[in-house]
Amino acid sequence: MRIATTIFLTDETITPVRLARELEERGFAGLYLPEHTHIPVERSTPYPAGGELPPEYGRTLDPFVALGQAAAVTSRLSLGTGITLVAQHDPIDLAKQIATLDHLSGGRFTLGLGFGWNKEEAADHGVAWTTRRELGRDRMALMRALWAGEPTAYKGEFGSVRASYAYPKPVSGPRTLIGGAAGPKLFSHIAEYADGWLPIGGRGLTESVPVLREAWESAGRDPGALQIVPYAVLPTPGKLAHYAELGVEEVVLQLPPLGEGDVLRVLDEYGQYV
Repeated sequence: MRIATTIFLTDETITPVRLARELEERGFAGLYLPEHTHIPVERSTPYPAGGELPPEYGRTLDPFVALGQAAAVTSRLSLGTGITLVAQHDPIDLAKQIATLDHLSGGRFTLGLGFGWNKEEAADHGVAWTTRRELGRDRMALMRALWAGEPTAYKGEFGSVRASYAYPKPVSGPRTLIGGAAGPKLFSHIAEYADGWLPIGGRGLTESVPVLREAWESAGRDPGALQIVPYAVLPTPGKLAHYAELGVEEVVLQLPPLGEGDVLRVLDEYGQYV
């Protein structure tokens, strides 16, 4: 099982360069970074985990800039987003960022995408909340037109692009995982245009994985190609053994949003799982 990590990197935590070097030297498989452009002060949307929103949400580094630094100082470490809020981006710009990072890293990028929970943040980006999932789907299709081998036009419900020269191309696709809670709409989107699921916390997989597999196979996808990557996991040996029984081949462990010394101590603890 590949053991990757995720962390809210901020202006107050360990740096991307220091963390990436440590991860690769210690044999970890990857680094995934979350995204929030901003957190509006006046917010009625509750924090999904309950209680007060942790301060790191409003201090996150841009994941693509941070992962670019990580790519520059490593050669094997996988790099990913967990998650990119695709609906909040201009898809032409985002397609270029993704393709550039994947190209410069030698195909090491995984696009973890999702649809968000913060209505106020999305509204500031001009996103209508009820259509954010379809908007994300549309933007993925537009980006894939730009990544196609030949100039390819796309016209969708929310956006379009002319047939264009758009280089570099992603080396690896890139691999695309969709995050979110189990449900028929999410699973239909995974089966339609992704490579797998990025379930946060990894709870309830015994019940939900068979449902996703049914949706996947009903869409005509290769049963052996589905990837399920539990995300932001606090590990125990029993938990990882259970994931392995479900066919999971990669797990993303949660690191604390702290300074270098504290993060390295947690990496020491996680070393038993690598």
